[in-house]
Amino acid sequence: MNSFCAERAVSPLDGSELWVVLDPRYLVHREASDFLRALHGAGRSPHTIRVYAGRVARFLAWCGDQGVEWSSISLANLARFKHVVEATPYRGGRLRSGATVNATLTAVCEFLRFCARTGVIDMVVADRLAEPRWLRFTPPGFDSGEFGQFRTVRARALKARTQTRFPEALTDEQIEGVLACCRRPRERFMVILLRDTGLRIGEALGLRRADMHLLPDSRGLGCVVVGAHVHVRHRANPNGALAKSRFPRTVPASDAVLAAYADYQHERAGLVGDDATEMVLVNLYRAPFGAPMTYWAAKGFFDRLARACGFPVRPHMLRHSAATNWVRAGVDLDVVQALLGHVSLASTTVYLHARDEDKRRAVEAVAAGRRYR
Repeated sequence: MNSFCAERAVSPLDGSELWVVLDPRYLVHREASDFLRALHGAGRSPHTIRVYAGRVARFLAWCGDQGVEWSSISLANLARFKHVVEATPYRGGRLRSGATVNATLTAVCEFLRFCARTGVIDMVVADRLAEPRWLRFTPPGFDSGEFGQFRTVRARALKARTQTRFPEALTDEQIEGVLACCRRPRERFMVILLRDTGLRIGEALGLRRADMHLLPDSRGLGCVVVGAHVHVRHRANPNGALAKSRFPRTVPASDAVLAAYADYQHERAGLVGDDATEMVLVNLYRAPFGAPMTYWAAKGFFDRLARACGFPVRPHMLRHSAATNWVRAGVDLDVVQALLGHVSLASTTVYLHARDEDKRRAVEAVAAGRRYR
């Protein structure tokens, strides 16, 4: 079996981390590793690069097992790979969703297009991955052109069937349960921050003290934004955290965020003193104390919360909860888009979809002769 694998590499010079793909002889696969370095240079998040590394490694392993030359793969062979991804169980015998299959194909197609652009493989290999397609339905704000000429786009030739699901959010009762399982001020601050601002976990881990403008008036800091707020910026951080959007934004901070942050700062001062770390979230309970908190540390915290609560708890669920609550409170969709940092309004419209409990509440309300609210 051709066992390609994705591995995390640490530079002995500056400690920076990169992902590489190793072949069965544990030698670096040059083309795949160059592709991952290009993603790093393009500012893609560490999580995205790690996932892409695993998906490209799986593709190369399948090609090796089947005797298929990856650098000249045909559309028919890529369809065979798609079928294997769809039909192979994982994690307790479950099959991958259509969205996961499509994400795997996206990673493979991006890898092949990168190789074509850099002259490693023939451009025709990348060209056969997409085909012209007429957009029957267009997302909000899409410019079709005066004569509809922009409705013909290049779309991926292979695509799995997907089912649009409402984003997985937590109910108010579940969030209260999560907060009850938080044992320390830093833990409560993380949950409240994500719940009330809708930040991604990478954005929260990348916050610096200078980003926390929590005074009623920040003009003394050279900031013209009114009221307490948080600045979200795309930049390199010592813990590898990265804001997904390249466009900076500000998100208002609630009174709950202000109170939780004050409690956390008091705890931080008592445990690590006047540390010189400018990052907001730092290690307080495990060495190295005072070091910027990493993705892995945050994952461990939320895994422990899930075990204590008895239901899944992930950072992105709190982001979905914030967006869901804003939409259900009647906030205009363009405002929700700005708060979440979505580049496209189409990414925000998913929160307009009715959940199962919304539909049941509507039916039961009408059946009981009362007005649905």
